[in-house]
Amino acid sequence: MAKNSGRSRGSRGASTEPSDKPLWRRLLRGVLVWGTALALLAAIFLGTAVFFTMRELPDYGALKSSQNGQMIVVRDRDGRELVSLGPSYGKWLAYGDIPPIMRDALVSVEDRRFRDHPGVDPVGLARAVYVSFTTGGRAKATSTITQQLARNIFLNNSRSFTRKAREAVLALALERKFTKDQILELYLNKVYFGGGAYGVDAASRKFFGHPGTELSTAEAAIIAGLVKAPSNYSPTADVEAATGRARVVLGLMVREGVITQSEADGTDFSKVTVAKEKGQDSVRYFTDWALPQLDMLLPENKEPIEVWTTLDRSMQNAATSAIDRNAPKGAQGALVSLDRDGAVLAMVGGTDYVNSNYNRATSALRQPGSSWKLFVYLAALEAGHKPDDRVVDEPVTIAGWSPKNDGRNFAGEIDIRTAFAYSKNTIAAQLGNEVGFGTVASMARRFGITTQINTKPAMVLGTSEVRVIDMTRAFAAVSAGGTSIEPYGILKVTTTSGELLYEHKSVRGQVLVPHYVAAGITDLLQTAVATGTGRAAQIGRPVAGKTGTTSSNKDGWFLGFSSGITTGVWMGRDDAKPVGGLSGGHAPARAFADYMKVAVAKRPVEQFDTELQLPDWQLDPDDEQLQGNPGEYSYYDENGNLVHPDGAPAPGGAVYEDGSVGPAPGAPMVPDYGPQGAPPPAANGDLLDRATGRATEDPALRPGQGTGYPRATPSPRPTPLRSPAPQP
Repeated sequence: MAKNSGRSRGSRGASTEPSDKPLWRRLLRGVLVWGTALALLAAIFLGTAVFFTMRELPDYGALKSSQNGQMIVVRDRDGRELVSLGPSYGKWLAYGDIPPIMRDALVSVEDRRFRDHPGVDPVGLARAVYVSFTTGGRAKATSTITQQLARNIFLNNSRSFTRKAREAVLALALERKFTKDQILELYLNKVYFGGGAYGVDAASRKFFGHPGTELSTAEAAIIAGLVKAPSNYSPTADVEAATGRARVVLGLMVREGVITQSEADGTDFSKVTVAKEKGQDSVRYFTDWALPQLDMLLPENKEPIEVWTTLDRSMQNAATSAIDRNAPKGAQGALVSLDRDGAVLAMVGGTDYVNSNYNRATSALRQPGSSWKLFVYLAALEAGHKPDDRVVDEPVTIAGWSPKNDGRNFAGEIDIRTAFAYSKNTIAAQLGNEVGFGTVASMARRFGITTQINTKPAMVLGTSEVRVIDMTRAFAAVSAGGTSIEPYGILKVTTTSGELLYEHKSVRGQVLVPHYVAAGITDLLQTAVATGTGRAAQIGRPVAGKTGTTSSNKDGWFLGFSSGITTGVWMGRDDAKPVGGLSGGHAPARAFADYMKVAVAKRPVEQFDTELQLPDWQLDPDDEQLQGNPGEYSYYDENGNLVHPDGAPAPGGAVYEDGSVGPAPGAPMVPDYGPQGAPPPAANGDLLDRATGRATEDPALRPGQGTGYPRATPSPRPTPLRSPAPQP
């Protein structure tokens, strides 16, 4: 028994011997075993997926004949065809017909290890993971040429992990089925280079006017640089951006040894001639702005579609003509016209779309000059000012800044209406300083200005850069009675068979300012056109608007509305150099009038609602006294005594408007500040109630209708007192 026990203990001791190994060795062994097993399973799974995918791939001839892109017919609001957009394919170029410089440029910039990897670049992937790990950012691995080809032919551009996995499997399968030269030939004939051009030959013909077999080194570098961002580096849109990107491509080619540094330095981009497009007009400014919105409005769809837009063809023609006739020589012009619901009726982004497709109506950032005073006066009206209030046009200095009026003169005492109509800079500065420059900036944000706004005193004269479409949107919100407007350009989208894919839904705008503020600013805008700086914008019916001119006549603006249509016009040079004689009240105002005469011709004449119906809290005490018997009013003097307006003590106490009774005749008014010796409160109860929102009986102080913006509330004014009615 003892021997058996010894053997049993010995057996147990032998069985526990492996546990004496260090824990890290056991963990390492487990990781290696399980890691190897999992890697083997993954390799088997990947190999199986690649094998079956390769069997399902079309043959080379089928891939050559397949086409990318989507046909889109764009129509105006009446259904007339504006333009038909779709892919442009040039001649298919065999691998040997593609210039070697073009092949080398594309490989250098898109996939320098193209000849070495199996379809997926493990080195690039490892680098992306390392960069992500060391910087804390997201891993960004550049797709190989084979992966890009797989995505362009078989997949979409979604960023999901599933799509990336499928892309990798397809790339590996393509590499197993076709040679590197075949893959590169497919890629160079199918990749998108912008402007509807698919393939090297189509891009060469579009941008340079000759076949892809005749590409020079400079032209090849430009085309290779387009793959990353076709719209940003298009030579027809921005020559400097295109050549800058091309120089990056040349640097990569030098690094890869396909050209020498001297060859790169000797490449002359000034000799490159960009071909002019035919059959393009100002409608393309609108389509370039509207059609990218389809990516957000529609589900994934590659079949031909028809897009019904808000554009009015006759108004677009009138807008183009108005800009062409009135833009000063050497200057550009832009125009945006919105219907009362935000529908874009016309859009002109420049004087010549063929020479420059840069859309100045939606992309250019320019200083608005005095047209910015819209927000200054909106803030002043909301703070309690009225168009008839008296102000003094005189020299003023704010934080070391002394604004000057146009003409260097001062008018003395005038009313706010006149100050706005004649665009007095000193008055705008005083009002901006009074309400606060931050308040003016907040008002601009409230009305749809999305660009950066400075809050230095000079901001009241329009020193912050804005977009034409944003300023037009702000004036449209005034036209809508102080309700927000959201510009839109697409009414509906259908398939060619008539199936409805999308339809615009009207959404009621948010209230931005009280109605009386919108009425007050409309009063000022109407006066500016009737008698002020915007007289050239008159069209024989009520028009409200504002001019804007920046220093040295670099920018000229006119923005206004009539009969429910709001239009903004800007003119100036792209290089921001002065334009002789340019001012908002001349060429831009005349262009506005030329266009609006056509735009409103079929609409009834509408009178503006400029009657100010102010809430009670907006009235001054002196104004209220004039509405009753002055003998009924009394007040407290500096000593706290209740005094009758004739100077004698009031015959009795006083009754506040809420019914509470004041001190007896001659009795000193001793406020209750709490314990003796305690300091007085910083504000009385009425002010605190209003500031904290407890006083809700005043309709002017009710919460906004979900505007999403803070409302500037004027400080409450003293409530006048009246004597109590005599007791019977």
